[in-house]
Amino acid sequence: MPNRVLIADDDRAVRESLARVLKLQGYEVVAVADGVEAVTRARNESFDVLVVDVLMPYVDGVAVCRVLRADGDRTPVLMLTALGDTADRVAGLDAGADDYLPKPFKVPELLARLRALRRRAALSPGSRGQEPVGGVLRFASLRIDPDARRAWWADEELHLSKTEFDLLELMVRNDGIVLAHSTISSRIWGYDCGPHTNNLACYVGYLRRKLADAGAPDLIHTVRAVGYGVRRP
Repeated sequence: MPNRVLIADDDRAVRESLARVLKLQGYEVVAVADGVEAVTRARNESFDVLVVDVLMPYVDGVAVCRVLRADGDRTPVLMLTALGDTADRVAGLDAGADDYLPKPFKVPELLARLRALRRRAALSPGSRGQEPVGGVLRFASLRIDPDARRAWWADEELHLSKTEFDLLELMVRNDGIVLAHSTISSRIWGYDCGPHTNNLACYVGYLRRKLADAGAPDLIHTVRAVGYGVRRP
C-alpha cells in the first residue's frame, strides 16, 4: 500500500473527503487545490502515488501529468474525472497517467486501484527522474543555480535582480505550464497584484531584454489575458 499520497483536486469537499478516507487507511496525505501546486510539490517532495483531478483551473490534470513525465518523474498517477467520454480518458492515459477513475466512484474501488498502482511501481524501481546535476536547473541553453542564485545563457551570465531571478526560476521549474498572472504574483510578491497593474508585465519585459542581450531567443511565451510560461526555441 502506498505510504505517501498527493491529492490534487480543486473541489474542496472532494479533496478533504479523500484526505480523511486515506488517512484512516494509514496513508500520509498531502492535499492541494490546483495543478501548479501539484507540480511544485511533486517536484520537491517524494510521493508513492499521485491522485489528480482532470478538471482544475489554470493547469489541468492532463498538463500536470505531461509536465511530470517530461521531467522524467515516473511516480504512478491515478486520474479522477467527471468526464466519461472515451477521448478524455485516452488524453489522460496518453499524457502518462497510469489509471483512470471516473467520478462518482466507490471508495473500495479507489483503494483497490491505489494498491494495484503500488504493486506495479514495485516492479519498476526508480520511478522518479534524476535530480539536476548539482541542483542546477537546465532549459535549452539556460542554466539556473537556485542555491547560488546565478543564471547563464550558454556561457554568458545573466545579471538578474532578485525579482527577475525568482520569476525566471518559477517559469523554468514549471516548464510546459502557462502560469496565471495571479499565480505568478502570489509566488513572487506574496499577494495577487490584480489585473489592473502592469508590475508583472514590466518585470517580464526586463527579463526578456536581459535574455536577449545574452543572445537567447524569446523563451517567454505570453498567453493574453491568462499568463506566462517558457517554451523551448
